[in-house]
Amino acid sequence: MANAPAAAVIGTRYWTVPIARAVVAFVPAAVITFNADHSARFGLLVFGAFALATGLVTALLSWRTVLDPRDRTLFVVQGAVGVVAGALALALHAGGLGFFLYLVTVWAAVTGVLELYSGIRVRGRGPVTRDWLFVGVFTAVLSLAFLLLPPHAVVSVGLFGAYLVIVGVYLVIAGLSLSWAHTDAQRGLAHSSTDSDTQ
Repeated sequence: MANAPAAAVIGTRYWTVPIARAVVAFVPAAVITFNADHSARFGLLVFGAFALATGLVTALLSWRTVLDPRDRTLFVVQGAVGVVAGALALALHAGGLGFFLYLVTVWAAVTGVLELYSGIRVRGRGPVTRDWLFVGVFTAVLSLAFLLLPPHAVVSVGLFGAYLVIVGVYLVIAGLSLSWAHTDAQRGLAHSSTDSDTQ
């Protein structure tokens, strides 16, 4: 019963969106983890590449798999914010620590609130609600952390890397759960259809 309303929000292939977003998060997380340079310049380059890639993935894949028009628009806007933030970070990668902190803070605040709002809008309509709420809240928390912590390049870049790991792991679990739920639902329908035919 819980999966029926969710069908009006997302399509059956939506599980590819969190998986793709997770892959995009894991790459810069690995780069940060295995690189000793945690300078602001490095942070801007890594953030820029991530924001640009995740923005494109979120906008393009959500446009094809989110069925609710309003939520689809919200995710496209979220993706566009990522593309703009990523382009600015890459173009102005010599902007220093202040620019890095400001850009990540604004990006995390805007995209986090948009995803959180999407989760609130569809609450009670399937597991995707929980996924959007978690990622939205966690991204908004990143924004607050960057805003409140004392400015320090190594700490800030490391914190961003930790954020990418946690969100990436969660998105993998979310994507696989959605895929398995859809597969189970199809098997249940096929089983019901077979039972009806035998009767």
